[in-house]
Amino acid sequence: ARPKTQDGVVANGENSKKKGTTINDVLKELVEWLCTQLKKPSHPTCGIPTAINCLASLLKEPVVRSSFVQADGVKLLIPLITPASTQQSIQLLYETCLCVWLLSYYEPAIEYLATSRALPRLVDVVRSSTKEKVVRVVVLTFRNLLSKGTFGAQMVDLGLPQIVQSLKAQAWSDEDLLEALNHLEDGLKDNIKKLSSFDKYKQEVLLGHLDWSPMHKDPLFWRDNVSCFEENDFQVLRVLITIMETSSDPRALAVACFDLSQFIQHHPAGRVIVNDLKAKERVMKLMNHDSAEVTKNALLCIQRLFLGAKYASFLQ
Repeated sequence: ARPKTQDGVVANGENSKKKGTTINDVLKELVEWLCTQLKKPSHPTCGIPTAINCLASLLKEPVVRSSFVQADGVKLLIPLITPASTQQSIQLLYETCLCVWLLSYYEPAIEYLATSRALPRLVDVVRSSTKEKVVRVVVLTFRNLLSKGTFGAQMVDLGLPQIVQSLKAQAWSDEDLLEALNHLEDGLKDNIKKLSSFDKYKQEVLLGHLDWSPMHKDPLFWRDNVSCFEENDFQVLRVLITIMETSSDPRALAVACFDLSQFIQHHPAGRVIVNDLKAKERVMKLMNHDSAEVTKNALLCIQRLFLGAKYASFLQ
């Protein structure tokens, strides 16, 4: 016999499906349809803005955030995070950033944002935007992400502390924005303090990913940590010297030269140690490098090698 429903009506497959459909199922189907609209480049002036407008309202609901992430929708937002010029594109940018802000309350979405180009794009937007509502929603997003994973460190590396300083100097009428900027500034300062540790520095050197992160030019970092360079038979110094010999990245070469010069300046036996490690010849070669940034820092390092710590503090 066919199974009967509670009211005694014989259930076929279609009726069962209709009775089993919930509001969550409907929302899931709607989200999937909106994602297909975002994938259609043939409708950039209609389909995409309409889809984003709908999502900016729907993503307030936790169940929609879940469906959106499951539909792999987050990656469809990233290309739309780009500085805007026309009124229409400003509105699209605002609503896209609003979607990202709503997603920044949802952990699985945050995990995806962490591995995408979302953060650099948001920084570009807030650096160039003059529209208060756009700046506000991006800054609020930064505030949410600041304590998550490596977002704080990335924000510092992308120059956000300086951008926040610039934004604070502008005349904003929105009190929430001013409060968020102050909160963001304090959080970034805490991250800079955490970044200025030898463990973080050592990781950067050992991975060969040298860049002008804050610790390199922080005198306190060198004063507090110069003795740590003695660990494992001067392992970090040896890797710096290897980078000078093998790297093809001008930025890495420049930073390695600069760091070596800082070690010479701050370590009591810096000159002797660096000479013993046969670094002088490698630095001398870099003085003829095509990059002005490399030659400048190689020259500084050589000057400190020849003049010693007594005169090193006078060199800039």
